[in-house]
Amino acid sequence: MWRSASPITGILAHDAAFGAFSHSPRRAGYNRRVIPAVVLAAGKSTRMGQPKATLPLEGAETFLTRIVRVFQDAEVEDVVVVVGHEAKSVTDCIVRSGLATRLVVNGDYESGQLSSLLAGLRAIDRPGVSAMLLTLVDVPLVSAATIRAVVERYRTTRAPIGRPVQRGRHGHPVLIDRSLFDALRAADQSLGAKPIVRAHASPAGDVETDDEGAFLDIDTPDDYLRVLDRLKPDRP
Repeated sequence: MWRSASPITGILAHDAAFGAFSHSPRRAGYNRRVIPAVVLAAGKSTRMGQPKATLPLEGAETFLTRIVRVFQDAEVEDVVVVVGHEAKSVTDCIVRSGLATRLVVNGDYESGQLSSLLAGLRAIDRPGVSAMLLTLVDVPLVSAATIRAVVERYRTTRAPIGRPVQRGRHGHPVLIDRSLFDALRAADQSLGAKPIVRAHASPAGDVETDDEGAFLDIDTPDDYLRVLDRLKPDRP
């Protein structure tokens, strides 16, 4: 697996596997076809009132460490986390976990979610990339089985958009084929990636699943308390 730090001008990249920050000028590719993941964790979490990335779940896990671990359990070889608001506390959280991931700081995070998506895209877009998996730190409970199913559907169909679906709902992660990377770069900042995803989604890329975690977007303190209650080991 390729593990060099991201060569993004003005953006700091961190590889937790090596425990150091770097501004590497290298633009090496992956040594085979891969589908990296980008986790967006740069927002202010205004409705939650504190960064979601560092909120505890079960045991020592937080929203962010849970997401990264599950991607790794699903055999996603390169996971990039984009941070912005309270970047140091979020970075410290992932570094303490020891999980092998790359951290990219988006200094422009206040301009909207698309800026973080593009920061992540710049980190992963290099020779060998077939597509990207995109998810939000707000959706920490998706299962590794769902991630694997989305990737396998893409490998079978090459549908430009892959995503979990359930009775009309669309979940995370969203798989985006590299043929759409330029469209993401040209997207309207005020609209973000949603119009591109909707325009290119199809039944071929939709993965039906009963995994409620793929659709559980945790935005408010009440959402969070309900999730903690669900995770209690003695809950009937």
